[in-house]
Amino acid sequence: MSSDPNQIAQQKMQEFLRLLPITSEIAGLPRAEPGKFLTEGQLEVRVQSLKNAFKLAKQLLREIGQ
Repeated sequence: MSSDPNQIAQQKMQEFLRLLPITSEIAGLPRAEPGKFLTEGQLEVRVQSLKNAFKLAKQLLREIGQ
């Protein structure tokens, strides 16, 4: 793995995008209705749910790879 900060950030972004489908499924968040805007609090809850789901998705892949 390179020590170049830009390359590391790019690799992390690629990992996130690769895991986004399973992350989304684990989070179980419903789609927002068209034209309906979410409050800042609702957005924060959704972001936290995605963060937690992403951690679990990475853990699942590690366990599968063992």
